[in-house]
Amino acid sequence: MPSDYSGSGMTKDLLWNKMELYHMDLKRGMTLKLKGKIHEDASWFIINLGTDPQDLALHFNPRFEENVIVCNSQNGGNWEKEHRDGHMCFQPGTEIKLTVTFEEDEFQVKLPDGHEVKFPNRRGQSHLSYCCVKGGISPTSFKVE
Repeated sequence: MPSDYSGSGMTKDLLWNKMELYHMDLKRGMTLKLKGKIHEDASWFIINLGTDPQDLALHFNPRFEENVIVCNSQNGGNWEKEHRDGHMCFQPGTEIKLTVTFEEDEFQVKLPDGHEVKFPNRRGQSHLSYCCVKGGISPTSFKVE
């Protein structure tokens, strides 16, 4: 786990729910739709999309204590250059709905307030089979279309 997860919320967030899928069928042009409840005392949550836990095309990580959304990718367990977006519309204790559209060149994450965070499809992947949602969020609905 990257050192960026240090802080007072690390332990409690890791003890919360974790949803992990290993045989998902997400192809270019498809959209993942997620609804969930952010925990009252959450300090962060994560949505990872890739081919396995060490190869992530998208690591989406809202961090409440820093008031930032961090996106990154991981290749063979090595983190790449992170992208930070200061448009933080997530709040602990709220229910959220967001979508992640997987395009040829990028991921488009539509936030609950309509703002879009875009992150490049760095390795040009056309199919993703792994998804993990963890940290201070309890997923209530998950759909791939």
